[in-house]
Amino acid sequence: MATAEPNEWMASTADDWRPPTELNTQVAHPARVYDWLLGGKDNFPADRVAGEALVSVRDEARVAVRANRAVLQRAVRMLAAAGIDQFLDIGTGIPTAGNTHQVAQGINPRARVVYVDNDPIVLAHARALMSGAGHGETAVLQADLHDAEGILSSPEVRKLIDFGRPVALLLVAVLHFVPDQDNPHAIVARLLAALPSGSYLVLTHITNDVLTAKETERVNSAYESVSAPLALRPKAEILRFFEGLELLAPGLVLAPWWNPDEEPPQGSDQIGIYAGVALKP
Repeated sequence: MATAEPNEWMASTADDWRPPTELNTQVAHPARVYDWLLGGKDNFPADRVAGEALVSVRDEARVAVRANRAVLQRAVRMLAAAGIDQFLDIGTGIPTAGNTHQVAQGINPRARVVYVDNDPIVLAHARALMSGAGHGETAVLQADLHDAEGILSSPEVRKLIDFGRPVALLLVAVLHFVPDQDNPHAIVARLLAALPSGSYLVLTHITNDVLTAKETERVNSAYESVSAPLALRPKAEILRFFEGLELLAPGLVLAPWWNPDEEPPQGSDQIGIYAGVALKP
């Protein structure tokens, strides 16, 4: 049962600080490459080299990350408006405007959000973002998606998330960094097993469905220098993450077409990110 006092932020004190993973600025990191593609400043030369390699494959790379971010915001807004007030956001990425807690708590100030990431730069920025006034009940956990048990049993999660009530599990642009040999479908199944009926899964995932074989090869090559591998998956493999769930309309679609606020611009059919939101019955 979640027992946090209102407006308590638990992740900023020395007592609960976790030693960060080693920060190696010579090796590109997915979160920092993503930040560069979004036009952010929290990246290093290695991240920019990897990002430039992706843009050289497809000009749409920059547009794709913005489309992905927009899906996150639309999905959180929809779920918060529907009464969901607990969000577990795994693979947070470097904070930018319109973060999960800002969107959710803008609708329901009592909404609770736990961010999970394994990159020390992400953690530092997330903590700094939430150290000021105006945020609700929000925590930051240093952990890796591979450690589902550790995430679910962590004090940060257990204090804010009541697993007896519906939870929104956000796996946005993170599962394509889990290779097949690490069994990503089993990881997602374990996380979903901890959630009660009425919970939701919000998921986005890079696909090679819109890429040629040559482009796929070049994208994989661009990520050879990144600290996490890239696993491009077709729609059928991504749909497997939703087994046992009820996909909401419009189903699993390319990100620009997931309940857009306006008609997607021309060329959106080349944005290689699938998006879907599903209910756990």
